[in-house]
Amino acid sequence: MSAEPRQAIRTVWVLNGPNLGRLGSREPEIYGHVDEAGLRGLVATWGEAVGVAVRLRQTDDEAQLIEWLHEAADGAVPVILNPAAFTHYSYAVRDAVADLTARGVPLIEVHLSNPASREAFRQVSVISEVASGTIAGFGVDSYRLALVALAGT
Repeated sequence: MSAEPRQAIRTVWVLNGPNLGRLGSREPEIYGHVDEAGLRGLVATWGEAVGVAVRLRQTDDEAQLIEWLHEAADGAVPVILNPAAFTHYSYAVRDAVADLTARGVPLIEVHLSNPASREAFRQVSVISEVASGTIAGFGVDSYRLALVALAGT
């Protein structure tokens, strides 16, 4: 018995939540020195290497992030999500992620730092339970690892 061939993923959205527009200048000892433009270039290069186009978006607005997640669900677009502070308390973002993954669309939660090794309030993710997977603690390389994982699905 042979497995059916998987349909290749052509596009992946990378969605970044609050304060990630400040990469490179906000707490670089925790989040690294790569700024948003640098991250945009890296994920485009990494995406090309694994055969996917990457669209990176960043917002500080919870409603905007939810709208993008709904668009991804409706269009069956795989997502790499760094929910940032929304990780810890946004049940609205969680519900949008749950809708996406319930439709069989993969979503990988990423974090630059390792929340498990940080303050107690950062150690809880309301997103992880409904995400397809979580990659944390590898700096910007967390995004590369997520792209590799999605390209293999």
